Amino acid sequence: MLDRAWRVVATAFCFTCFGLGGVVIGLLAFPLLMAASPDRVVRTRRAQALIHHTFRFFVGLMRAVGVICLEVRGAQRLQRSGQLVLANHPSLIDVVILISLLKQTNCIVKGALWRNPFTRGPILAAGYISNDGGSELIDACVAALHQGDNLIVFPEGTRTPLNGPLQMQRGAANIAVRASCIVTPVVIQVSTPMLPKGRPWYRVPPQRPHFTVTVEDDIDMQIFLTQERPATLAARDLTQWLHNFFTRETQQIAAA
Repeated sequence: MLDRAWRVVATAFCFTCFGLGGVVIGLLAFPLLMAASPDRVVRTRRAQALIHHTFRFFVGLMRAVGVICLEVRGAQRLQRSGQLVLANHPSLIDVVILISLLKQTNCIVKGALWRNPFTRGPILAAGYISNDGGSELIDACVAALHQGDNLIVFPEGTRTPLNGPLQMQRGAANIAVRASCIVTPVVIQVSTPMLPKGRPWYRVPPQRPHFTVTVEDDIDMQIFLTQERPATLAARDLTQWLHNFFTRETQQIAAA
């Protein structure tokens, strides 16, 4: 009982630090960073590096105060550039964990964050991609990969529901097919649900959640990219492959 009460306090503390840190960095660090170099590419790289290190600190803080445990398997497979990382999405903090593991990272963010005065500056500085882009979204993702960014995409498009089957969107597969890049699936396992879709932050689990991030072998895209197969069919087949893969992996996690 005391452990759970402490984790409520510790979770509130961590997210307060996250919010305040975001405001301070957004108002002070990023304007200085933007002014320090006239070169847009250099500014973007520095902004992404700053967010990477900030998120590493935040994940370390959550571990230090007992909010989460974290185990990473196969992290060496994330030490490349121009890599498309496709992950399941059980928790609100998945993207924070992944960015803490990946350098020079881009991601797709909600359009509302672009319009938020506190988050707009860092998002613009890091070159993150708005999900309001429509057909231009895929083009922006492909361009980011071709310029050497690592790109994190959740094929479901939102956090995984606690109940019901996985629902894959075709956007991730379209990016993979058009970019012809390294495509690496990542399976995120949580021992007990933490910050899933529809649950407020203060409803902490009975036990401290253990996150296991497993970086799997790259997907052999040549299976899907053949001269005879149109890109639309390749994206459809890859989407089905992702659905089968993540369904199988998450079912194994649930049965463990």
